[in-house]
Amino acid sequence: MAVLLDIRNYVKTHGHASLLDLSHRFHLQPEAIRGMLDHWQRKGVIRRVEVADNCGGCAIKVGCGSCSSNAAFETYEWAAGRA
Repeated sequence: MAVLLDIRNYVKTHGHASLLDLSHRFHLQPEAIRGMLDHWQRKGVIRRVEVADNCGGCAIKVGCGSCSSNAAFETYEWAAGRA
């Protein structure tokens, strides 16, 4: 339960965070973090932000594997206002 609240508070404090950032911060697999974020999305306090699915930083663009996963591009933001 503490990690669930810590994730909520982290996104609230920072305004937004990627799944990969949260995974590194809390030392959990992205799938575990995603499940906790799903909880907060259902509550309406966090929402997923649609962003491009590639970084555009290399010549290959598709399937290069250098970003390890789409977790780097899966971003969430605080949605419950400033309170």
